Amino acid sequence: MTRTHTGRVRRRGAGVPVALLLPAALGLVFLVLPLVGLLARTPWADLPQRLAAPGVLTALRLSLLTATLATLLCLLLGVPLAWLLARVEFPGRRLVRALVTVPLVLPPVVGGVALLLVFGRRGLLGGWLDATFGISLPFTTAGVVLAEAFVAMPFLVIAVEGALRGTDGRYEEAAATLGAGRWTTFTHVTLPLVAPGLAAGAVLCWARALGEFGATITFAGNYPGRTQTMPLAVYLALETDVQAAVVLSLVLLTVSVVILAGLRDRWITSP
Repeated sequence: MTRTHTGRVRRRGAGVPVALLLPAALGLVFLVLPLVGLLARTPWADLPQRLAAPGVLTALRLSLLTATLATLLCLLLGVPLAWLLARVEFPGRRLVRALVTVPLVLPPVVGGVALLLVFGRRGLLGGWLDATFGISLPFTTAGVVLAEAFVAMPFLVIAVEGALRGTDGRYEEAAATLGAGRWTTFTHVTLPLVAPGLAAGAVLCWARALGEFGATITFAGNYPGRTQTMPLAVYLALETDVQAAVVLSLVLLTVSVVILAGLRDRWITSP
């Protein structure tokens, strides 16, 4: 380590007021201590048997399936929406962007109620779907996918829009000059340019869908094997089997840590 670098490190650590160090340490303890408590209460001795329990495996499979389907739905609808917000100037674009981010701050239970009012059998669209096609979305696996997509799509749209705004538009202009159509330019130039942002947004979207609780239980209910995902199983297990709730919580925590570790180069920078 050079003398200049050593001096810089010392200057960074010198003169930090205790008045800031103490609340910073308390904040770290506040965030980490619950996770430590979860790890401390995990039944490590019989963890494999509990993970292999039928109820846990069913909730895990359903969670993975619905989160993946919700992410695919978000990709299908969210990527074009992000492109529209990033590339097209139109009246009310700021309002549309604000509406896209509403699910981020909206209480999930309120989102579930809103979905019921739209897709329920007496909802704005649900009644027509039921009468015309015999499709009923509430309290079904498809309802779980819909609820998860509703709360998770903003993560994808924001990530992809940010990636689109950060790309050099001259590549797209060059492709158009060479005769490429808009769809060809989008699929062969734009998407490869924003691939890292798209992948990060999809992973965050999937993780958010996996952990969704409020909108799911309100719109889809809590039926084992049909709508009971892992967060709902945790909620139910707390009333009957705390150890099972801890095991399910540990699975969700592991997924969160893996997601964070996989995205550390994008979201966490070091000096």
